[in-house]
Amino acid sequence: MTITESPEVSRCVDGISATFDSVFGRVAAWRGAFEQRIGGARPSSAELDALVDEIVLPQFAASDNLIIGAGFVAAPGYLSDAEWHISWWLGQLNTFGVGGAAPEMRRLLAVEDPESESFRDYTALEWWRVPVQTGAQHITGPYVDYLCTDEYTLTLTAPVYDDGSLIGVVGADLYVDDIESVLLPRLYELGTPTTLVNASGRIVASTDSHRATGSLLRSDGLAATLGASAAAAATAERTVLLPGGERVVACGDTSLSLVIGPN
Repeated sequence: MTITESPEVSRCVDGISATFDSVFGRVAAWRGAFEQRIGGARPSSAELDALVDEIVLPQFAASDNLIIGAGFVAAPGYLSDAEWHISWWLGQLNTFGVGGAAPEMRRLLAVEDPESESFRDYTALEWWRVPVQTGAQHITGPYVDYLCTDEYTLTLTAPVYDDGSLIGVVGADLYVDDIESVLLPRLYELGTPTTLVNASGRIVASTDSHRATGSLLRSDGLAATLGASAAAAATAERTVLLPGGERVVACGDTSLSLVIGPN
């Protein structure tokens, strides 16, 4: 059953969409810059790193920045001198691996030798796999990112192409705690239990203390509704009433949805 939503919920949805659209806007700008600057060349890993420094690093200085990590991950075999390469920076808001020291801008040190026991094939991970399969932007998480943050994280990624061929993925990491700080006040304004979930039903933020971040929300009919919402992503706002009385509201084209109530 599809219903018309209230102005209060519409404002909440707009706020959520705007928060993620601002990050995806930066990711899209990086994607365009890489596609324009690379233009048919097969750079070395050092040349790619220099491009990441030039294109991505300035965004960490933005006053409204929620980004704690960002960069470019090369498609296997694309670079002229390396089969695998992650060119990723960790920002001053990222406390990963610093102990008690103050975080500084630093490059992620990733294991890129497939013969190493610590090597991980990143093409099997959701933040790579889904945008490559769909050709579209994607939000992965919340998940504990043991590679870059060691905390609950959202990773926003988009594929990068050169003359129609995939050359890599560009993206950004956000702390879930930071997203909760921004979005929870909006959820509380609705005055009823409200939970923000990703396309798989995993909880991003909730006003219900019994709904833990990162866990799956198991409401009757939710999985089917989220699948339908993904199929209708062009719809700016779509509300469905679940059998248990909860309302599911798609948050624009972010792939996130609000689960509201029951009252």
